[in-house]
Amino acid sequence: MNFPLEAFTAVSAANPWSYLLFGGIGVAFGYTLEMAGFGDSRKLAGQFYFRELTVLKVMFTAIAVAMVLLFGAIGLGVVDFGQIWVNPTYLSSGVVGGVIMGVGFIIGGFCPTTSLASASTGKIDGMMFMLGGFVGAFIFGETERYFDGWYNTSGYYGRLTLDQVFGVPASALVVGIVCMALFMFWGAEQLERTIGKKDFSREPKLRRVGAVGLLAAAVAVLVIGDPSLQDRYQKLGFKRTEMIEQGEAPPLAVMHTYTADQMLEKRLAFTSPAEAFKARYNQAINPIYLDVRSEADFNLYHIADAVNEFLSSYYDKKASLHYGLIKPADFDPAKKYPVMVYVYGGPAAQTATDSWPGRGDHFFNQYMAQQGYVVFTVDNRGTPRRGAAFGGALYGKQGTVEVDDQLRGVEWLKSQPFVDAKRIGVHGWSNGGYMTLMLLAKHSEAYACGVSGAPVTDWALYDTHYTERY
Repeated sequence: MNFPLEAFTAVSAANPWSYLLFGGIGVAFGYTLEMAGFGDSRKLAGQFYFRELTVLKVMFTAIAVAMVLLFGAIGLGVVDFGQIWVNPTYLSSGVVGGVIMGVGFIIGGFCPTTSLASASTGKIDGMMFMLGGFVGAFIFGETERYFDGWYNTSGYYGRLTLDQVFGVPASALVVGIVCMALFMFWGAEQLERTIGKKDFSREPKLRRVGAVGLLAAAVAVLVIGDPSLQDRYQKLGFKRTEMIEQGEAPPLAVMHTYTADQMLEKRLAFTSPAEAFKARYNQAINPIYLDVRSEADFNLYHIADAVNEFLSSYYDKKASLHYGLIKPADFDPAKKYPVMVYVYGGPAAQTATDSWPGRGDHFFNQYMAQQGYVVFTVDNRGTPRRGAAFGGALYGKQGTVEVDDQLRGVEWLKSQPFVDAKRIGVHGWSNGGYMTLMLLAKHSEAYACGVSGAPVTDWALYDTHYTERY
């Protein structure tokens, strides 16, 4: 059975035992805090002076043990990490809040939770700190409207975990964090012995056994490994209540559990318009709406901030590109020809068109074909007259998507039997000159040579009518 169980997700009168369960967890938590000395402000504040570091050791022990058990269960397939709540990251407001809490911790000797533990045992300083917390919460509620936009959006990263940040498996992070915690425990004891003059001869020897056991459990998590995306997908289950007609009798409600594949096959996976609208104002997620209708329909009406994309581009992951090819008059498919790639690539013009040439550079292309060259040109994403999505792909991204598409053209050339892959050159004028330089700078291995005419080498020095638009 996959955990967490549905009955654990909320306290409910339908499951009266959940009151006892969560109540027992609360009592155990409070008992542990008091037993560790979290109700004593002197012990809590002592960690900032390196005299008493019990708080650091208790907190990191709890974090490390919970982490090892959680990711061990995930690796064994007992827990679905997707069903675990991960507090969203608001980096900027989190830093400011952390500074405020840290200063209050040093001055008052408590954090909000430890003040409750202290107040529950009758300590006056804990009661006063807790009262101050209530007053601060009231002031925050009355002034929140003045900075709501900032603290709800500044540095927002949503559900962000360390394995995503560092790009390493979660199981490897578990071992690294446990090793870091054990080193901190050792260092904390050295500080307590040196600065706090603490006598460790009466400390329990089993703490060393616990440290070894924790490290061994972390290594076991690494050996078990992380479930693959395919494994997690196969474990997905969706419960639906469906009504079965029974003639004149009342409909019968039946609960069905479907796999993800079954949901897709039966076309049961959909989002209602109301749900899509509500998601726009859910601060816990950042929805992106893709409108796969035609550009004409999209322009008539669409959801605010939706992106018009062709569905086919998500099947092949690449948009189709138009190209032009000029071959020598005496072209022999059995021969290998050098190729001149003619490039423009900017948002102002196309080079692959079904029309007679009307510019001097096109006549130059004909001249090059008369000299025995194959002349190739391709309109990358960002060039005009292919729709808003295609043309807008280059907006604010010069030197990226158009370079990728030009390289796709070179790859196609190299696959042709009549192309000499070692003799492919590139030439362009104006934005094409900029593209020539960019292609040679980023992918000199793809071209034997290049000729850049009147290139833009610094967009800050180019015409504002062009740079401000594109």
